[in-house]
Amino acid sequence: MRKVVDDPRLMIKVCDMYYNRNISQQQIAKMMNLSRPTVSRVLSLAREQGIVKITIPNLESVKYWELERQLEKMYGLKEVLIVDPSPIDEKVKESLGQAAARYLEYRIKDGDIVGVSMGSTLFQTVMHVVHPTAHNVTFVPLIGGVGQLRMELHANNLAENLSRIYGGKFVPLHAPARVSGRSIRDELLKEESLSHAIRLMQKLDISIVGIGYPNEKSAIKATGYFKENEIDSLICRGVAGELCMQFYDENGDTSFYEDDNNVIGISINRLRKISCSIGVAGGIKKAGAVRGAIKGHYINTLITDAECAAALAAE
Repeated sequence: MRKVVDDPRLMIKVCDMYYNRNISQQQIAKMMNLSRPTVSRVLSLAREQGIVKITIPNLESVKYWELERQLEKMYGLKEVLIVDPSPIDEKVKESLGQAAARYLEYRIKDGDIVGVSMGSTLFQTVMHVVHPTAHNVTFVPLIGGVGQLRMELHANNLAENLSRIYGGKFVPLHAPARVSGRSIRDELLKEESLSHAIRLMQKLDISIVGIGYPNEKSAIKATGYFKENEIDSLICRGVAGELCMQFYDENGDTSFYEDDNNVIGISINRLRKISCSIGVAGGIKKAGAVRGAIKGHYINTLITDAECAAALAAE
């Protein structure tokens, strides 16, 4: 069989049929009296030997193509998308939201279950989804969202708005994002009204999460769940970032905080098991938080800006 696939004339003929005449591999196999795997091997060998050279023109038209590929290789990420930086935080969030929206429009498929966290960058993402094509999509918040401040940033609101845009299904999580003690948290998680959303968190096809870090402008403070003294305490404890109000250090380790985790929502460790876990964050100040999220394997797809990307690449 090696002699067959090595024949230059056969390789040229098969390549001409497949690449120039758009004949499928199955049809070629039938016409040439070959097996389907043999046709595939002929095509592969033709590329290896330089008989066929596939080039992709205009890669330079994607501004940060090389840096995106560099970060994918460095950190083992499935995909990286980079947008232009800006000295204005709101402009960065808008650009990230636009890029994340475009990514979701082609990444979400029919029947997917999509988990959504909270924050101002994800708010921008939802605002910019304009061409959804998938059907029968279910959206579930990854964290509770009963509160009194900045309700537009809460996961319930974002997931519900996405479900309306897609004409899909929304499964709410009617509970606070954070409660005052572990026993209260454990009892709330037993509630039947929360069970559907909790079960769906174990079946997610896609998650999209904002990446935060402790600071005065963070969503966890804006939504009223953390007070100023608590933010200071988190900084003192070496917190680098947070996902779904669960904190980790610069290496992605959460062990120092697990006893204080009173969040109603998905476990941060569950994010590791989702086939497409998208993190959206930018700005040089978030580089440590993004790096920790990557090192903890909580995200495998990153949408960021060039300033944050350069800091990640410099490690």
